[in-house]
Amino acid sequence: MAKALYRRYRPKTLDEVVGQEQVTGILSQALKDGKISHAYLFIGPRGTGKTSVARIFAHEINNFPYEIEDDYVDIIEIDGASNRGIDNIRELREKATIAPTKGKYKIYIIDEVHMLTREAFNALLKTLEEPPKHTIFIMATTDAHKVPVTITSRAQTYTFQLADNETMFGHLRQIADQEQIKITDDALKIIVKRGGGSFRDSLSLLDQISTLSTDEISSDMVIKAMGLPTDEKINQLLASYCSADVVKITTVLKEILSGGVKPETLSEEIITRIVDEPNAETLPLLAKLAEIKPPFVEAKLLVALTKPEALAHSVSSAPNPTTIPAPNPTTNPTATSKPAVNTAQTPGKSAEIREKPAEPIAKASTDTSVGNFDQAAFVKQVKILNGGVSLPLNGAKFEVRGNTLEISVKAKSFRDILSKDDNKQILVEASGGLNISIIEPRKSTKSAANDEVISKLSGIMGGEVEDEEGGNPF
Repeated sequence: MAKALYRRYRPKTLDEVVGQEQVTGILSQALKDGKISHAYLFIGPRGTGKTSVARIFAHEINNFPYEIEDDYVDIIEIDGASNRGIDNIRELREKATIAPTKGKYKIYIIDEVHMLTREAFNALLKTLEEPPKHTIFIMATTDAHKVPVTITSRAQTYTFQLADNETMFGHLRQIADQEQIKITDDALKIIVKRGGGSFRDSLSLLDQISTLSTDEISSDMVIKAMGLPTDEKINQLLASYCSADVVKITTVLKEILSGGVKPETLSEEIITRIVDEPNAETLPLLAKLAEIKPPFVEAKLLVALTKPEALAHSVSSAPNPTTIPAPNPTTNPTATSKPAVNTAQTPGKSAEIREKPAEPIAKASTDTSVGNFDQAAFVKQVKILNGGVSLPLNGAKFEVRGNTLEISVKAKSFRDILSKDDNKQILVEASGGLNISIIEPRKSTKSAANDEVISKLSGIMGGEVEDEEGGNPF
């Protein structure tokens, strides 16, 4: 059985490593100078050669000939994910004190070292602080921020990078020619793009695509085999987004998804396009697309690609039964009296009696029903009284219950700011004397209007059902 391409073309010397000259050059010079450290940390994305370089370096330190399948007792590879406990590291420490059998050094390669537990890291730290003279540690990780600084500060750190498109294309073209894989440059560029700079992923894709045809493999074959949207369709989606054409977005989206393209794949392709060709109009899409995940992926994708104003216009405008039309902000409500504000109880500027108190923004009622409330006028009045207090109100939701104005704010830090006595008094005054309650958004409350939007969008994208708790996916 033939080996996979990524294994067959795995480098065996530092000179054969592609795209990591910033690392291999320094390590090669260290070998020539005989300046070997007791600990190394290789960091970088997956598929960039960290483990391969660790193995090569370990062999060259001990002057061992390197073959992919060889097994030297003085080079010990440890998977940090499955040997992450303190007992595993204690056993390592005990064996590290034993002299090497054949080589000059006993070398431990710890892959995914960030997976070690805190206790295991502490045990490893003791060895790194006072390492045996014959022991070297080469650690590799994709998540350097999870490795304690006490470990990183005691190791030489080298950063591996994803390959740029030009380097990867040249590497794949050389291998394709050597393997007699007939493939066009355009098709190869798609593989380079999907590989994302990872040598392992890119070679695996080339291996997979190489079986498509004994004739020349075209870009259309690759797009179809990998379930990718065409550039034309992505262009249509982005153009429709910019023009807020909901009908066109829905049509194109259904065409793409019905062709077998996964919503997550489509999201990745659109993100890549926006990053490659950024503009002010499409950049806001990045945050939305990055959050698209199950459940209701199709509906979420449609919402992300639809501007809020277009989304509101595209569904039925049935009124939300919990909302009563707000009064004209230039017209005072019909309340005959304004509750007095006891400014004497609040110190600071907010306690001063202003020459022209704010008119009430809401109509207080004596029952528990929702009263009329003008959100825009309220925020504007708060801004007049204190601009800083108005900032945490961005994105807040307001609801009047009896004589209380409930302000639901997502961020706890903003809730804390608004709950301060001085700031709360400003809110009281701006609301016309209502009691103020700063609360966390009610997660279980779903507005009828929002449910209707989701129901319609889910129907458009294939009639998805609600989740187990009866809520919508947003």
